[in-house]
This record gives sequence, C-alpha cells and structure tokens, in this order.
Amino acid sequence: MFAAVELDLFTALAEGPLELEMLIRRTGIHERGARDFFDSLAALGVLDRDAAGRYSNVPESDLYLVRGRPAYLGGLLMHLNERHYHNWSSLTRALTTGEPQSALGTGYSGLYGDAHSQDLFLAGMTAGSLVAARTIATKFPWGRYQTFVDVGTAQGCVPVEIARVHPHLRGGGFDLPAVKPAFAMYTRRHGLSDRLQFYPGDFFVDPLPESDVLIMGRILHNWDHATRTMLLDKAYRAILPGGALVIYDPLIDDERRRPHALLSSLNMLIETPAGSEYTWSDCRSWMIRAGFGEVGIEPLGDMHSAVIGIKMGSAADGWRPREAAEVRWPKLEVPPS
Repeated sequence: MFAAVELDLFTALAEGPLELEMLIRRTGIHERGARDFFDSLAALGVLDRDAAGRYSNVPESDLYLVRGRPAYLGGLLMHLNERHYHNWSSLTRALTTGEPQSALGTGYSGLYGDAHSQDLFLAGMTAGSLVAARTIATKFPWGRYQTFVDVGTAQGCVPVEIARVHPHLRGGGFDLPAVKPAFAMYTRRHGLSDRLQFYPGDFFVDPLPESDVLIMGRILHNWDHATRTMLLDKAYRAILPGGALVIYDPLIDDERRRPHALLSSLNMLIETPAGSEYTWSDCRSWMIRAGFGEVGIEPLGDMHSAVIGIKMGSAADGWRPREAAEVRWPKLEVPPS
C-alpha cells in the first residue's frame, strides 16, 4: 500500500481501467515485478482485475487514494511510509530501553528543519485528521457557539472542515510560527482566509487563544502526564464560560481489548520520549481535575474518539456530551483465521 501510494498508482487509474502494459508505462514500474505487484493489491482488495485482465480502483481507493480528490488520504500513508514504517524494526529496542527510536525524540520543531520534512509531516497530519474533522464538524452543536481555535493545527484541516459547514463561525489555528505559510496557503485554497486566522505560538510557553471552543486533536498523546495536565489547565483558562474543549486521539478502550489504539500507543513509544495513548476514563479524570463540569465521549468514525468537556455557563445549558455508557461503539470485526 505504501509503495502504491508513493508510485501514485491509484491516480493513474482514476480515469478508468488499464491493461497491464499501459499501467506499467503510467507508473514506471519495472515489468519484472509489475504483474505480481498489481495482482497482490487486487488480492488485498484495493484494486480490481476484470476478466480481460484490466486493473481498476475499487470504490474506496478511488475515493481516498486518488491525488487531488477532496477526501484524499494518501498524505497520511506517505507520512507513515517515510517516518514510521522503518522505525517499527526497532520495537524490541524501544521495549527494552523505554527510549524513542526516531528523530522525533528530539522534538517536533525538528520536523520543520527543511521543506520536504515539513511538507510531508503537515500533509500527513491533514490526512490523518480529515475524517475526524468532518465528524466533529457535523456532530458537535456548533450553533451554540461563535468562535473556535484548533490547537496544533498544522495546515488547518480541522478549522477548514468546521468553517465550511458552519458559516456563522469565526476561528483559526494555533501552532508554531514556522507553520503559518502552510496554514495561509491551505485556508486560501479553500476560500476561508477571511474567517480563519493563524495564531503563532508555543503552547509550552504561550497562553492559548481565547475562544468559545478549543480543539486539541492528536496532541495529548505526544506528551507525559505533567504536560497533559498543563495543557488542560491552559485550555480551561482560555475557554470562555459555557464553552467547550474537544480532545481527540486514538483512545484505548477501558477494557484494553481493541487493537488499534493499543498499537498506536506502541507507536508513540517508538516515536516520542514519553507519549502514549490513554483511556476514556483517564482523559475524563484529567478534564474534571482541570475544572470541566460535564465530560462525555463521541466516536469519530475512524480510529479516533473525541472527549468533550464543558466549562459551565449559559451557552452550555440544554446540552451535555454523552457518557461512555451511552455511546454505541462500532462492532470490532475480526478477520477469519
């Protein structure tokens, strides 16, 4: 899959089925491994091969892996391929030492040291947040609020998806100053520069922007408990009375039975000095300690779930987030052995 996205195979098939020889020419793949490669992808279910031997995208590949499509997630796979895939060969070393096995162990600012690294990382963050952002845009009661800020915004995927659906909202994204040009380009491309602004800063030293709603997506899992507590305290101070904090990460279920977040937590072991995933109950207790009066949970349609905390006040009257017991979790599908 990583190789197919890197070779832009799915974009080559965007206009319709291709025979083997034409697909080889379109992708630049050597003929020695081409047929086995394409047939392997068909066997995995991400390509289709008809009776005449022509290859085509399956609907999911056509939707998510054709470059330039609104739901394109290829940036995430490119990011995982270049930054994460090779690091997993060091899992044993990470488990025995407790130390990160990637350059990310030196801090996120290092990702912005050159244009290629920055573009790869920011595009990966956009693709990784897209499904969650669209769910937050439609499920959260934005009609009760006027302003919002996405903390650690990268290109601005989350603010863009929310602002597209709710024209009454104004807001923006908070991130390191180096990210500002990418944010400006992304919001301008979506025609939202007039309603979304960039807030430069470092959340270790600077206060967070004041707003009705703050969003922290894929933030808390990068840090240790003390840093998480500090960020939640800052968020509580920045949110206006009646406002809300929306946190999303790949939450570990309280019974620790579902694999996706557990594997993601091992990835944080490999990638960061002290990061990990955490359970819904952990996050709820941290938010209550920070002062949030109502805390609930909302699955976001992918591996992420949102934990929503309310800073009590008039704007919150008549609405409360759901408790975990009220949430209908998607059934965990186990493939046949």
